[in-house]
Amino acid sequence: MLYLSELLMEHHELQTFEELIEIIKQQAGERFFRMDVRPPYPDTPENWEDRLEGAFY
Repeated sequence: MLYLSELLMEHHELQTFEELIEIIKQQAGERFFRMDVRPPYPDTPENWEDRLEGAFY
């Protein structure tokens, strides 16, 4: 299972939500994705959960 919090800790170099989307797309081989925290970026949109889920699947 891929946890968003673990991904954020592993990739502390990320500066924007769009960079996070690209990392999520690269991790799409995982079986499950859990969004256990809100991304801390200033450009995180209101529909961030839908966007991350779409990038993963």
